[in-house]
Amino acid sequence: AAAKGGFTSVVLMANTRPPVDNADTLREVLEKGQKTGIHVYTCANVTMGMKGEALTDMEALSRMGAAGFTDDGIPLMDEKLLREALQTAAKLKKPVSLHEEDPAYITNNGIHAGEAAAHYGIGGSPREAETSMVERDIRIALTENADLSIQHISTKEAVELVRQAKKQSCHIFAEATPHHFTLTQKAAVTYGTMAKMNPPLREEADRMAIIEGLRDGTIDMIATDHAPHSEEEKAKAITEAPSGI
Repeated sequence: AAAKGGFTSVVLMANTRPPVDNADTLREVLEKGQKTGIHVYTCANVTMGMKGEALTDMEALSRMGAAGFTDDGIPLMDEKLLREALQTAAKLKKPVSLHEEDPAYITNNGIHAGEAAAHYGIGGSPREAETSMVERDIRIALTENADLSIQHISTKEAVELVRQAKKQSCHIFAEATPHHFTLTQKAAVTYGTMAKMNPPLREEADRMAIIEGLRDGTIDMIATDHAPHSEEEKAKAITEAPSGI
């Protein structure tokens, strides 16, 4: 799909089955990538099995060609483990890329806890799920001088946290998706599960804050966060269908 779309390089996330938490899987992914005709890079996982319990052998995976480290889609809740990961990544000069949603705040993922959640009569996912994690992870990364990338930023508060952090350090980065700076929670009301994603589409003020973040350099990258699902999967109820666009 990337090649047909004119993309010459892609960076894969590691939230796959099996996860990219070991040498054999990493090697398989890179070898398959060499057959595509484009440049395929991949991250490896931060933790084994993306369970947030034990770190992968980050040094070995880095030597084998991992572009960075992520448990994309699953937040790293253990602060001590995160600090260890950032310390190791700093030595390796590789970024750690984090999905920032604290499940403790979320009743139903993929739908903003606002107009969209009210439309479906569910609790949804509030902005605090993102902002609390962004604040914590930036704070730790700043103390460790580690390259931290905030993935698919969706709230105005998180954009501002990154903006202020960049004034203190050159090691803080952020990315935004096309859907988060073009759509709002109204799309989730109109298109249902087709517009369900993690983090969810939020409010117009958030959309505009992301655009401003891109304009002023607070947000460094536009990333697809490409998450394809079948029609059968997306045809499920709003609380059961998988997130992704």
